[in-house]
Parts: sequence; structure tokens; C-alpha cells
Amino acid sequence: MDHLKLNPIEAAQHFIEKNFPKCQGALLAGSVVRGEATETSDLDIVIFDKSLSSSYRESLKAFDWDIEVFVHNLSSYKQFFKSDYERARPSLPRMISEGMILKDEGIIEDIKKEANDLLDKGPEKWSEETIKVKRYFITDVLNDFKGSSNRAEELFIANTLAELLSEFVLRTNHKWVGSSKWIVRSLRDYNEDFTDRFIEAFDVYYTAGEKNQIIKLVDEVLQPFGGQLFEGFSLGKM
Repeated sequence: MDHLKLNPIEAAQHFIEKNFPKCQGALLAGSVVRGEATETSDLDIVIFDKSLSSSYRESLKAFDWDIEVFVHNLSSYKQFFKSDYERARPSLPRMISEGMILKDEGIIEDIKKEANDLLDKGPEKWSEETIKVKRYFITDVLNDFKGSSNRAEELFIANTLAELLSEFVLRTNHKWVGSSKWIVRSLRDYNEDFTDRFIEAFDVYYTAGEKNQIIKLVDEVLQPFGGQLFEGFSLGKM
């Protein structure tokens, strides 16, 4: 007779009790907490253990679940917060902010506050020079996209353009960015209407090979910052 798979909370609790019985705090984060779990979802577990000399991440299988465990002492997470802030992708702060508390010896409230304060602050504002450089690279890729007649190459040019454009929109609006599925989630957090038009433009290209909506979208995004930029741009010239 097949045994029943433990629910995610029970599995996470058993995992903590077995592998980190002396930890000071533990959180369950990710899709299972957000109510977005699928058949392939894993458990994201954040551990705080003051006895550790350094942090680490490990992937393993336990209690019939794929588990990603992010293990920190009581200070190592701060460096990850700093790194996430600098790259504008708040992976660890988001996990801690949304995480369900499974164990707490009086430390989690302060760490969650740090995470929430960072998320509310948003990423560092782009400089005018950074915006100029990003405009140039988007223009360069857009020109490749418009001029290409090689479908195989176009697919990957379009992928690059989608990433660059989403980053530009989010960062110039002082929003966090993401990768993979978090590109769409980050865009939706910014503006639902724009996200729908963004998805439609790329979907029309991928399904029908029509480029015009993407080209118009790029022009719309760049226009408030001076539009496309190619002629006269220089980088590192003395």
C-alpha cells in the first residue's frame, strides 16, 4: 500500500527536527507558502544556527520532497542581503519576509524586520550614466532583432531583448528585478497593464513571427529617457 506524502509543513518540521534540532530559527518559504505550488515544487527552508562558522546552501530529498535548504548563522545572512540589494534581486529577503515560522527562539522577528525594511526600500536608483548605457545595449539588440532574417538566431535575440527591457522598466521605476519566472512576477508587481502588453508583444512574435509590437514597446519604454541610442555613444573613451 502506498504511503501518504506528508504535507509541506509537516515535512519541513520533520526535516528541521532531524537535521537541525539545535537551530535557533527556521522558516518555510517559496511557492508552497504563497499558495502557488505545483507538482514539481520543492520546499525552500531557511535555517538560522549560531553554531555555524559560515553559510551554505544544499539541495536534497527527504520525506518524499525535494528540499532546498539555505543555512545561516546569526550574521551571515546580512552579507546576502547586501549582495541581493546590489544586484536588485532580493531572493533571501523575500524568502525571509514571506516565510512561515517553524521554529523561533526569539530571533526571527528582528530578521524579518530587516528583510521587510530592505524590500520596502527598493533597489538603488540607477544613475543617468547607467541609464544611458542600458539604452545603448537595448538599441543594439533591437537593431539585431529588426535586421535578422534567421529564425533560430532571432529567438535568442528576442530572449535577450525581453530580459534587457524588463530590467530597464523595473529599475527605472525603482522596482526589484527577477530572472526566469520572477521576471513576470516582478513586472506584475510593478504594473499589470504593462505586463499584459509586454507578454502579448513577445507571445505574438514567438507564435506568429510578428516583430512590430515588440519594436513599438521598446520605443515606448525608451522614449521618456531620450529614446534609442546608438550614434555618438562611447564607453571608456579618454
